[in-house]
Amino acid sequence: MLYSLVVVIPTKASPGSTGRAGTFRRVVTGDESYDVFHPRPLPPDPPLAGAPLQELADRANQALGRLDGIALLLPNPDQFLYSYIRKEAVLSAQIEGTQSSLSELLLFEHDDAPGVPRPEVAEPLNYVRALYHGLDRVEKGFPLSNRLLREIHAQLVEGARGANQYPGEFRTSQNWIGGTRPGNARFVPPPPQEVAPAMSDFEKFLHDDPVSTPILFKAGLAHAQFETIHPFLDGNGRLGRLLVTLLLCGADRVLSKPLLYLSLYLKRNRDEYYDRLQRVRTHGEWEEWLRFFLEGIVEVANSAAETTRGLLALVERDRGRIQQLGRAATSAARLHEIAVREIVFRIPPAARALDSNEVTVGNAARNLEKLGIVAETTGRSRNKRFVYVEYLRVIEEGTSG
Repeated sequence: MLYSLVVVIPTKASPGSTGRAGTFRRVVTGDESYDVFHPRPLPPDPPLAGAPLQELADRANQALGRLDGIALLLPNPDQFLYSYIRKEAVLSAQIEGTQSSLSELLLFEHDDAPGVPRPEVAEPLNYVRALYHGLDRVEKGFPLSNRLLREIHAQLVEGARGANQYPGEFRTSQNWIGGTRPGNARFVPPPPQEVAPAMSDFEKFLHDDPVSTPILFKAGLAHAQFETIHPFLDGNGRLGRLLVTLLLCGADRVLSKPLLYLSLYLKRNRDEYYDRLQRVRTHGEWEEWLRFFLEGIVEVANSAAETTRGLLALVERDRGRIQQLGRAATSAARLHEIAVREIVFRIPPAARALDSNEVTVGNAARNLEKLGIVAETTGRSRNKRFVYVEYLRVIEEGTSG
């Protein structure tokens, strides 16, 4: 879409607009006019009224600390990370209307859902890959930068919605949020020629230029600013939410493992989520946005900690039941570890992972099924699929509907 500017008239989006977050300017193109937003660099000016938010920020830090403490005590954190990261991926896609589910994603990853349309799983699948790529780069010392964000974006939209919208490249045309064109859109981000300068300022803010910002405030401010700039033609919402995880697991190491699925809170409060972002632009309400963001951190960190404790108890309970199998317990216990990590499994891949034969693993699966730990869900005599039913039920909470 060509950006055909004819007249620019400074304006305000609403009577209460303060210009604290930026300025709306009226654009006239032919017979249509609309307001384009020009964001101011972070941090906010006037500065944040941080004192009223500090108690909430402290609670958020404590909740994250408890969650991270549980992660550090896990005998094998990767077993839980597999499902948590996929839960966040599905929830983030659902916020934008993609009808995906955690079950569908798990089945697709196990090459066992040929009837599921690829668009239903492509977005969360790409989210998983993009997040792992970003975390790996950050952990190896690569700075959280515009270059890395472009890398992640390319992976995020590959083969999914936005794949034909210049993956990994900042936009060179006007986009908008809501509506069918800028004239009836809910929000029109800055014009394309301002994207690179705005993202340059954004990168400086991420690296505490011009001032250092506490990490939770930085994460909340960065997410809102990224969504406002909307630097790509598609995938901005998904990348903006992924950015929060990268910041919390990055150099400041608020979380050692990405066990937080913040998109659950944002999905449940979707209307307020979008309204709070818009009020930042129209009224400069940074503090109100951060309050909403920090309340989400507290709520989801506590929920994730409770879920993790519940899953640990479930796994330990089932390990105890497996020991009742006597001589068959060893092979069943090894297969149970795969079920904990992957939730869904089939015999041939499980046998390869365990360096065992399919007969032994098949017998172990039947033993787990007799104990009610796993269930066979295909009804087929061959190429059966087993699901750790109770584990899946717990981890799927909030991902349906």
